[in-house]
Amino acid sequence: MELTVESIVFLIMSAITLGGGLLVVSARNLFHAGLYLMVALLGVAGLFVLLAAPFLAGVQVVVYIGAIAILIVLAIMLTPSVTQIPAIFNRQWVLNLALAAFFFVLLVSVVSPLMDDLGVDDWGADFTEKSPADVPADSIVKLGKDLVDPDKYMLPFEVASVLLMAALIGAVLLVSPDRAKADERGED
Repeated sequence: MELTVESIVFLIMSAITLGGGLLVVSARNLFHAGLYLMVALLGVAGLFVLLAAPFLAGVQVVVYIGAIAILIVLAIMLTPSVTQIPAIFNRQWVLNLALAAFFFVLLVSVVSPLMDDLGVDDWGADFTEKSPADVPADSIVKLGKDLVDPDKYMLPFEVASVLLMAALIGAVLLVSPDRAKADERGED
Protein backbone atom coordinates (compact mmCIF):
# COMPACT_ATOMS: atom_id res chain seq x y z
CA MET A 1 0.00 0.00 0.00
CA GLU A 2 1.45 3.31 -1.01
CA LEU A 3 1.04 6.41 1.09
CA THR A 4 -0.58 9.15 -0.98
CA VAL A 5 -1.75 12.64 -0.11
CA GLU A 6 -5.35 11.41 -0.16
CA SER A 7 -4.61 8.63 2.31
CA ILE A 8 -2.81 11.05 4.65
CA VAL A 9 -5.74 13.49 4.50
CA PHE A 10 -8.12 10.58 5.10
CA LEU A 11 -6.17 9.50 8.17
CA ILE A 12 -6.14 13.06 9.52
CA MET A 13 -9.88 13.58 8.94
CA SER A 14 -10.64 10.16 10.41
CA ALA A 15 -8.58 10.97 13.49
CA ILE A 16 -10.39 14.29 13.88
CA THR A 17 -13.80 12.62 13.51
CA LEU A 18 -13.08 9.68 15.80
CA GLY A 19 -11.21 11.82 18.33
CA GLY A 20 -14.04 14.34 18.45
CA GLY A 21 -16.58 11.56 18.88
CA LEU A 22 -14.55 9.96 21.64
CA LEU A 23 -14.21 13.30 23.41
CA VAL A 24 -18.00 13.87 23.11
CA VAL A 25 -18.83 10.71 25.00
CA SER A 26 -16.03 11.06 27.53
CA ALA A 27 -16.32 14.77 28.34
CA ARG A 28 -17.47 15.55 31.86
CA ASN A 29 -18.62 19.05 30.96
CA LEU A 30 -21.74 19.22 28.78
CA PHE A 31 -20.66 22.47 27.13
CA HIS A 32 -17.32 20.96 26.14
CA ALA A 33 -19.13 17.90 24.77
CA GLY A 34 -21.11 20.22 22.50
CA LEU A 35 -17.91 21.81 21.26
CA TYR A 36 -16.33 18.41 20.65
CA LEU A 37 -19.43 17.45 18.66
CA MET A 38 -18.71 20.35 16.33
CA VAL A 39 -15.13 19.09 15.89
CA ALA A 40 -16.38 15.60 15.01
CA LEU A 41 -18.86 17.03 12.50
CA LEU A 42 -16.09 19.13 10.97
CA GLY A 43 -14.07 15.95 10.44
CA VAL A 44 -17.05 14.40 8.64
CA ALA A 45 -17.20 17.48 6.40
CA GLY A 46 -13.52 16.95 5.62
CA LEU A 47 -14.27 13.36 4.62
CA PHE A 48 -16.98 14.63 2.28
CA VAL A 49 -14.44 16.95 0.66
CA LEU A 50 -12.08 14.01 0.27
CA LEU A 51 -14.87 12.05 -1.45
CA ALA A 52 -15.25 14.88 -4.00
CA ALA A 53 -18.62 15.91 -2.58
CA PRO A 54 -18.18 19.61 -1.82
CA PHE A 55 -21.92 20.26 -1.70
CA LEU A 56 -22.40 17.66 1.04
CA ALA A 57 -19.42 19.12 2.90
CA GLY A 58 -20.98 22.57 2.71
CA VAL A 59 -24.33 21.26 3.89
CA GLN A 60 -22.58 19.44 6.74
CA VAL A 61 -20.91 22.65 7.86
CA VAL A 62 -23.93 24.90 7.43
CA VAL A 63 -26.66 22.59 8.72
CA TYR A 64 -24.97 20.50 11.38
CA ILE A 65 -22.18 22.72 12.64
CA GLY A 66 -23.79 26.04 11.87
CA ALA A 67 -27.32 25.28 13.01
CA ILE A 68 -27.84 22.16 15.08
CA ALA A 69 -24.59 22.20 17.05
CA ILE A 70 -24.93 25.93 17.73
CA LEU A 71 -28.52 25.31 18.85
CA ILE A 72 -27.26 22.62 21.23
CA VAL A 73 -24.56 24.91 22.61
CA LEU A 74 -27.08 27.75 23.03
CA ALA A 75 -29.51 25.44 24.82
CA ILE A 76 -26.70 24.30 27.11
CA MET A 77 -25.67 27.89 27.81
CA LEU A 78 -29.26 28.96 28.49
CA THR A 79 -29.77 26.20 31.02
CA PRO A 80 -28.92 27.53 34.48
CA SER A 81 -25.82 26.10 36.10
CA VAL A 82 -25.38 23.33 33.54
CA THR A 83 -21.63 23.73 33.48
CA GLN A 84 -21.43 23.40 37.26
CA ILE A 85 -22.88 19.89 37.30
CA PRO A 86 -20.62 17.69 39.43
CA ALA A 87 -18.74 15.13 37.40
CA ILE A 88 -20.16 11.64 37.61
CA PHE A 89 -17.62 8.86 37.28
CA ASN A 90 -18.86 5.80 35.47
CA ARG A 91 -17.53 2.83 37.39
CA GLN A 92 -18.63 0.39 34.68
CA TRP A 93 -16.51 1.82 31.88
CA VAL A 94 -14.48 -1.38 31.53
CA LEU A 95 -17.64 -3.44 31.07
CA ASN A 96 -18.99 -0.88 28.60
CA LEU A 97 -15.76 -0.93 26.62
CA ALA A 98 -15.77 -4.73 26.52
CA LEU A 99 -19.39 -4.78 25.34
CA ALA A 100 -18.68 -2.18 22.65
CA ALA A 101 -15.70 -4.22 21.39
CA PHE A 102 -17.81 -7.42 21.43
CA PHE A 103 -20.60 -5.82 19.42
CA PHE A 104 -18.09 -4.34 16.96
CA VAL A 105 -16.53 -7.76 16.36
CA LEU A 106 -20.00 -9.30 16.07
CA LEU A 107 -21.08 -6.67 13.57
CA VAL A 108 -17.95 -7.09 11.44
CA SER A 109 -18.24 -10.88 11.53
CA VAL A 110 -21.89 -10.73 10.44
CA VAL A 111 -21.57 -7.99 7.82
CA SER A 112 -18.42 -9.34 6.14
CA PRO A 113 -19.93 -12.69 5.11
CA LEU A 114 -23.11 -10.95 4.01
CA MET A 115 -21.10 -8.66 1.76
CA ASP A 116 -19.39 -11.67 0.21
CA ASP A 117 -22.80 -13.32 -0.36
CA LEU A 118 -24.08 -10.15 -2.04
CA GLY A 119 -21.17 -10.25 -4.46
CA VAL A 120 -19.23 -7.29 -3.17
CA ASP A 121 -15.67 -8.10 -4.14
CA ASP A 122 -13.81 -4.97 -3.18
CA TRP A 123 -14.86 -2.58 -0.44
CA GLY A 124 -12.57 0.18 -1.65
CA ALA A 125 -13.68 2.74 -4.20
CA ASP A 126 -11.68 3.11 -7.37
CA PHE A 127 -11.47 6.78 -8.25
CA THR A 128 -11.08 6.95 -11.99
CA GLU A 129 -12.53 9.27 -14.56
CA LYS A 130 -15.67 7.10 -14.78
CA SER A 131 -16.02 6.45 -11.06
CA PRO A 132 -17.49 8.49 -9.45
CA ALA A 133 -19.55 9.71 -12.35
CA ASP A 134 -19.62 13.40 -13.16
CA VAL A 135 -22.23 15.43 -11.34
CA PRO A 136 -24.82 16.91 -13.70
CA ALA A 137 -24.36 20.65 -14.20
CA ASP A 138 -27.91 21.46 -13.12
CA SER A 139 -27.93 19.35 -9.92
CA ILE A 140 -27.72 22.33 -7.54
CA VAL A 141 -30.47 24.15 -9.44
CA LYS A 142 -32.63 21.02 -9.35
CA LEU A 143 -32.04 20.58 -5.62
CA GLY A 144 -32.93 24.23 -4.98
CA LYS A 145 -36.15 23.87 -6.97
CA ASP A 146 -37.01 20.63 -5.16
CA LEU A 147 -36.57 22.32 -1.75
CA VAL A 148 -39.23 24.93 -2.57
CA ASP A 149 -41.53 22.69 -4.63
CA PRO A 150 -44.74 21.90 -2.69
CA ASP A 151 -44.78 18.40 -4.17
CA LYS A 152 -41.22 17.60 -3.12
CA TYR A 153 -39.35 18.77 0.01
CA MET A 154 -40.97 22.07 0.95
CA LEU A 155 -43.18 20.66 3.72
CA PRO A 156 -40.43 18.70 5.55
CA PHE A 157 -38.08 21.68 5.18
CA GLU A 158 -40.64 24.05 6.72
CA VAL A 159 -41.64 21.60 9.47
CA ALA A 160 -38.00 21.22 10.48
CA SER A 161 -37.56 24.99 10.67
CA VAL A 162 -40.73 25.39 12.77
CA LEU A 163 -39.59 22.62 15.15
CA LEU A 164 -36.15 24.19 15.58
CA MET A 165 -37.70 27.60 16.24
CA ALA A 166 -40.15 26.09 18.75
CA ALA A 167 -37.28 24.35 20.55
CA LEU A 168 -35.33 27.59 20.77
CA ILE A 169 -38.34 29.57 22.03
CA GLY A 170 -39.09 26.83 24.56
CA ALA A 171 -35.51 26.88 25.81
CA VAL A 172 -35.62 30.64 26.25
CA LEU A 173 -38.97 30.47 28.08
CA LEU A 174 -37.75 27.73 30.39
CA VAL A 175 -34.81 29.74 31.61
CA SER A 176 -36.19 33.25 31.50
CA PRO A 177 -35.43 35.09 34.79
CA ASP A 178 -38.97 36.52 35.12
CA ARG A 179 -40.51 33.06 34.99
CA ALA A 180 -38.02 31.69 37.53
CA LYS A 181 -38.85 34.51 39.95
CA ALA A 182 -42.59 33.95 39.45
CA ASP A 183 -42.14 30.22 40.10
CA GLU A 184 -40.26 30.95 43.34
CA ARG A 185 -43.09 33.20 44.55
CA GLY A 186 -45.74 30.65 43.56
CA GLU A 187 -47.35 32.86 40.92
CA ASP A 188 -48.73 31.61 37.61
